[in-house]
Amino acid sequence: MEIVCGGVTDLGRVRTNNEDCFQIVKPLNLYVLADGMGGEAHGEIASAMAVETVVKHCLDAEAHPAAPVLGQVQPGWSAKTKRLATALHLANRNICKSAKEHPERHGMGATLTAAWIDRCKLSIAHVGDSRAYLLRGGSLLQLTRDHSLVAEQVRRGMLTVVEAEESEMQSVLLRALGAQSEIEVDAEEHILFPRDVLLLCSDGLTRVVTEPEIAGVLQAETDPIRGGEELVALANERGGPDNITVVIVRMLKDSKGWFSWLRRGARKNLGNNGNAGGMGDAETQPHV
Repeated sequence: MEIVCGGVTDLGRVRTNNEDCFQIVKPLNLYVLADGMGGEAHGEIASAMAVETVVKHCLDAEAHPAAPVLGQVQPGWSAKTKRLATALHLANRNICKSAKEHPERHGMGATLTAAWIDRCKLSIAHVGDSRAYLLRGGSLLQLTRDHSLVAEQVRRGMLTVVEAEESEMQSVLLRALGAQSEIEVDAEEHILFPRDVLLLCSDGLTRVVTEPEIAGVLQAETDPIRGGEELVALANERGGPDNITVVIVRMLKDSKGWFSWLRRGARKNLGNNGNAGGMGDAETQPHV
């Protein structure tokens, strides 16, 4: 599947430093976003360390697929999903180690959401309250689950969604990289289709911009960079109370790949034994 992607990060209107960090590795179709915490420059250090660790491990794993896998593994997970979850465990260890070696960094941490696309399979690994969304057919689906106090209270029926959005406890996380020496990582897999849109974002966006508004921008603006800029501008119009980071990944309609081959084949006479054509183009390299 052909892919176009882009990312935007912004300080917002209140913060004095940007503790968000993201990286796009186009040759791997790997997308990583982190939101740091810890005050002063320490949040920046934690988020940058988290992103760097995940990217490095995934790059190394391509050359050394037999590298050890960390954490609990679910039956049926692909190699990339296992590797992505392992990368978050390594990021957690690195942040904890850095905080121990540098006492002034005590308490630093980061949320992290990472996506890795392998042909039509999407692997997601996640800790914290940065989110991954999938827009399909006009509907926006949150793929990740917030590891926050208010989100857990909503899941248990202790708060309504409206009460959670107004709560002063929104920033209290139950899970974050660097918070404990061992961390539980959420990971899952999804199948992607042409015209799907994947969004990774920090809570600087979702705290002030509603999901219908996010879906509207993703549908109206097909250029990932311009779409990201529009979402950032919308968050800043609402006061920009936090750093805002957005990564948008669009799956294009592949006119030469196996999807179109299936469509063409369905219209052909079943007795026609002509060239199947187009199968080799299903692995089209991503480009912007």
